[in-house]
Amino acid sequence: MWQAIAKQLSDTLLFDFKIAEKSKLDGGDISECYMISDGEQRYFVKCNTREFVNRFEVEADNLKKLRETNTVYVPELVHIGKSKHNSFIILNYLPTKPLDDEKSSYEFGVKLAMLHLWGEQKEYGFDTDNFIGSTLQPNSWNKKWSRFFSEQRIGWQLQLLAEKGISFGNISDIVSQINEQLISHNPKPSLLHGDLWSGNVANSPFGPICYDPACYWGDRECDIAMTELFGSLTPQFYKGYNSISPIDLGYRDRKNIYNLYHILNHCNLFGGHYLDEAEQVLSTITQEN
Repeated sequence: MWQAIAKQLSDTLLFDFKIAEKSKLDGGDISECYMISDGEQRYFVKCNTREFVNRFEVEADNLKKLRETNTVYVPELVHIGKSKHNSFIILNYLPTKPLDDEKSSYEFGVKLAMLHLWGEQKEYGFDTDNFIGSTLQPNSWNKKWSRFFSEQRIGWQLQLLAEKGISFGNISDIVSQINEQLISHNPKPSLLHGDLWSGNVANSPFGPICYDPACYWGDRECDIAMTELFGSLTPQFYKGYNSISPIDLGYRDRKNIYNLYHILNHCNLFGGHYLDEAEQVLSTITQEN
């Protein structure tokens, strides 16, 4: 595989790239991650099975869409390729550290708000389906936000769980309850990162960076809600965001609904305590209905 990576990278860069250094990086839950270098240039490589190449292509399309906005900073695609048994995506490499200082956190909040304000779209969804973690994420276009989210986010995850023999109740009833709670909420469709937890943002020499997107056009509050799900970002991040595009007061009523999607996805991926967490959140939501 590494011989193929060096050869294809050389063809892409138009100079002979020989791997002089290769370091395995932490954090690759789905794919193995490496930093490679020829002694001068460094690149980030994610590799998986040969059949995984379509997922790398989806990731590249999502990164390209975010770069098109000229708002948040994301890794730059260098190459996608395959060897006899593997596939890989090569991105520019940047050393990173946690996004925890006030200046960079505020800057990321500003840039995320600018992303959410970018572009004009009348419907909710995306041109292609993509992945939230390793789970397929459907993105068929819909004019109604309440229907898009209740059916393609909550209903989809519940159906996947049902296929594994896990039930939280009647799926149609739960979808109807979610739809009812969102039916009067008609947000402007915003381009979302889609998987914006603290592990997918960092600080770099060029400022704050985000990666591993699962983009679609939806309610901007979905991104904000996820930043609070697995440990919040710093207060300066939210201050920066609100300086550009203040969050609606009704967000607090919708946050649990939006984060339920990711909790259900974790139920599908990992099970365990996420099953109890989903049960508790669903109980809270249905009691409010």
